[in-house]
Amino acid sequence: MSRFANIFSGRLPRYAAAVASGALLTAAFAPQNLSLVVWFWILPLLIALWSRSEKQKLESRKQKIKGGFALGYIAGLAFFIPNLAWVRHSSRVLNGAIDDRWMGWPTELMGWSAVLAMCLYMSLYWGAWAAFAATIGKPQIGSVEFDPKSKIQNPKFFGSSIESLRSAFLNAALWTGLEWARGIVLTGFNWNGLGVPLASELSLVQAADIVGVAGLSFMPVFCACIAYNTALRFREEARTARVRPHLDFFCAVALVLADFIYGFRILSAPPAKDTITLRVVLVQQNIPQVVKWSRDHDEAIYQGYGKLTQPFAGSTDLVIWPESALPLPFHHPGHATFLNDVLGLGDFSLLTGVDIIQEGHPSYTGAALMRGSVDRHQLYRKIQLVPFGEFLPLRSVPLIQKLLGGVLPGDFTRGASTEPLILEKPAGVQIIPLICFEDTFGRLARKFARDAPQLLVNCTNDGWFLHSEENEQHLAAARFRCIELRRPMVRAANTGVTCVIGSDGRIRPEDRLTNKRTGSVFTQGALSREILLEKNPPLTFYAQYGDVFSVALLVIASLAMFTSRFKLTRTA
Repeated sequence: MSRFANIFSGRLPRYAAAVASGALLTAAFAPQNLSLVVWFWILPLLIALWSRSEKQKLESRKQKIKGGFALGYIAGLAFFIPNLAWVRHSSRVLNGAIDDRWMGWPTELMGWSAVLAMCLYMSLYWGAWAAFAATIGKPQIGSVEFDPKSKIQNPKFFGSSIESLRSAFLNAALWTGLEWARGIVLTGFNWNGLGVPLASELSLVQAADIVGVAGLSFMPVFCACIAYNTALRFREEARTARVRPHLDFFCAVALVLADFIYGFRILSAPPAKDTITLRVVLVQQNIPQVVKWSRDHDEAIYQGYGKLTQPFAGSTDLVIWPESALPLPFHHPGHATFLNDVLGLGDFSLLTGVDIIQEGHPSYTGAALMRGSVDRHQLYRKIQLVPFGEFLPLRSVPLIQKLLGGVLPGDFTRGASTEPLILEKPAGVQIIPLICFEDTFGRLARKFARDAPQLLVNCTNDGWFLHSEENEQHLAAARFRCIELRRPMVRAANTGVTCVIGSDGRIRPEDRLTNKRTGSVFTQGALSREILLEKNPPLTFYAQYGDVFSVALLVIASLAMFTSRFKLTRTA
């Protein structure tokens, strides 16, 4: 790899390679959805980290850590900034935007500042991984085994394969562990991990019912590291005429094949026989956020939900309206008559996103399940709140309060109960309510899993991000809750993707609400479907034990770091 080492001996080419890796990975996600990229995007970064000149090889460990961190951090910024650019729309919507038209410098700068601040934080995880990969995770392939001057045959016949496997395993383990940590730290934001693009081939993601979506990211990193090491070894073997077994390559192939076979068996299994049929109607009004806030359209919004619900009232079991569907808080008497009139249209339950605000009590956002009348209701109080949207982190810090306190004057309180909501008809059916981006958190959804017929329900309002790729990215993340728990999901969005997702993550074209003329998901209408629920669905490994696989890998990588540091201390 001396040619690569010469090419990447300067900082600029190495940084360019890091940028190329990050930018390349953005193509694996919406709107491009070029899923094949997830298998090789990391190779330019690995070349920058591992192809070192003789001078760079003499750098101290501290210099290698700093250099690796810088490369990973830059690659992270190159990925996250374009990948999360839709975050800027929240500031624009707050100031009245309904499309992509220019909103003025203060508004646009505030939006891009939010994007940059978020990406500066998210890229820390990539920097930490690259610092590890540049030191502990770097493969030590070569030396005596491929030294043409050596007259000694290396007795370790599988030495290079084992070293390659060590390197690939540790790098993949840390990446997986850091993706899990990213979904935990500071309330968590775990969108667009490396496992998500694999869903383009459903057979490759069914193992999420064991390892979770974070665990799926192990395979692409592991295989990419093996590919790099294999190319390095082929070159050295050709140069020295010393061929060694490529056990590492066959392990990578075996891993992908085993994952595919597991998924194929899941997807080809016959449908469950003991099921309950649930008739569901999903309503979407596609109301811009600024219209919802104006209060001049409250009556039209109520009437719109009533009009879209009425045709199905006599032939459904459950009607679902999206997050924050009601212009007024749930306990406000101003809409009780309207809701009672809707509930009186037929023998069905109504689930809608609501704000639960009562004087003298903490304020919550969540969902209400009603049947017959408003007084007969069950409430779910949202657990995973959106920072800077539903609560202001570090509000007690004077600077934070001064800068953002006026934008978000009050906070919602975090709910605590993970008890499912119960339908009266069909009897025994349970609803797992997930509001807004709660459907992106497997660690939350699994807490609702019970040995009973269950349906995942996401009530969301993606109107904060206009007609951007956020809607498809949100949906991509939600699909994995179905696979992890083996329960189907329905999504009712105000603006976004209203659809039905099977327990294997499959979305049939007819299970999306779209405009029949344009095919756009940004439309007004209702989607009526019959869903088969298993009476005794399995409690998957993931439902029972959560992200134990990812946590275990993070522990192993951490132990490798500790052991490496201990060895350095002993030899110093």
